[in-house]
Amino acid sequence: MIELYYWTTPNGHKITMFLEEAGLPYEIFPVNIGKGEQFKPDFLKVAPNNRIPAIVDTAPADGGPPISVFESGAILEYLADKSGQFLPKEARGRAEVVQWTYWQMGGLGPMAGQNHHFSLYAPEKIPYAIDRYVKETNRLYGVMNKRLADRDFLAGAYSIADMACYPWIVPYERQGQDLAQFPHLKRWFEAIRARPATIRAYDRAKEVNPAPAAAMDEAQRKVLFGQTAAVVR
Repeated sequence: MIELYYWTTPNGHKITMFLEEAGLPYEIFPVNIGKGEQFKPDFLKVAPNNRIPAIVDTAPADGGPPISVFESGAILEYLADKSGQFLPKEARGRAEVVQWTYWQMGGLGPMAGQNHHFSLYAPEKIPYAIDRYVKETNRLYGVMNKRLADRDFLAGAYSIADMACYPWIVPYERQGQDLAQFPHLKRWFEAIRARPATIRAYDRAKEVNPAPAAAMDEAQRKVLFGQTAAVVR
């Protein structure tokens, strides 16, 4: 059994997508980040960076005590190794998948995240910051589009790299992007959106958080933004 500490964010969706694809049994433990539940001591034991998602594998392959993993990319890699799915074992195929997974972790996710922050959540609109991150998001979409020109998925076969990237493309309109400008990316996006496991994963999100688009109030802003080391002491 996989215990999934989860909220309905792009990084959270990555893990439900994988678990639904792989058919691994799992239970969701919601962590409402708008209410500050990510700072509870029990959660910090699993996720010391006070971020979702995180997992506890109660039946690891070595038969030992439960293993906890935080950071969405590390979780995807761990679950792929555990299940033997969506990450090749041979070196060349594995390198292809891992590099595009890390590309999302180090590029697409952080840049799109800053795009969201300055475009939607910042208390004041800073034109330079908005322009900077909308353009960088656009560049990264272009990288994906070029990569997908001659293959169905980022590393050939469907893999954790695609699961890592897809949830960050879902809010493309909020990121100021037009998928029609990226035909190969659009084809890839629509193919993944139609997968039964993707549909099930996003249905689980609706169960956990029926109103994800609700306006953020000042209390939530204080919880989510401007954190210092004090929150983990």
